[in-house]
Amino acid sequence: MYDNTNFISLVKQLFESAKQTTEMIKTVQFLKDAKETIEKVNNAVKQYEAVREINQNNQALVTMVRRDLRGILNSPYIHPDEIETVSNAFNTIIDGSSRNLEFMDQVLSNDFLKLNDAERLAILEAQRDDSQKMVADITLKNKRYKMIISFREMQDKINNRETNY
Repeated sequence: MYDNTNFISLVKQLFESAKQTTEMIKTVQFLKDAKETIEKVNNAVKQYEAVREINQNNQALVTMVRRDLRGILNSPYIHPDEIETVSNAFNTIIDGSSRNLEFMDQVLSNDFLKLNDAERLAILEAQRDDSQKMVADITLKNKRYKMIISFREMQDKINNRETNY
């Protein structure tokens, strides 16, 4: 004798199992898509942060050069033959900063070398490191020239002091 009830129950269980498997596959695909979207957003945020920091560093460079170069060049303790050297030292850094901004603009354009987000982010992070080095370099040059001015000022005071003996 053949029991139809058990067979029908088995078919129903197989059918339910297939539906659950289909739903699980859809859920897995949804989670993969969500993960990719989160990674894209994360990369976009990282790119934005890198670009923002590069712009801040470049703004700091321009501000420092504008403020400090004028003070250094107007100092009576900088010799006329040194003015060109001082100006060139600061201008070289500003020119490098401008080139980096132009390159960053090219990197951010969608067609640049068909870069994916990770490659673009790596380039932007390298640019950010370069901009940080430029800020450190201009700070060091500024400090060096101010020390030279301070030393010459002290030397001038010593050499031109009045003696009472």
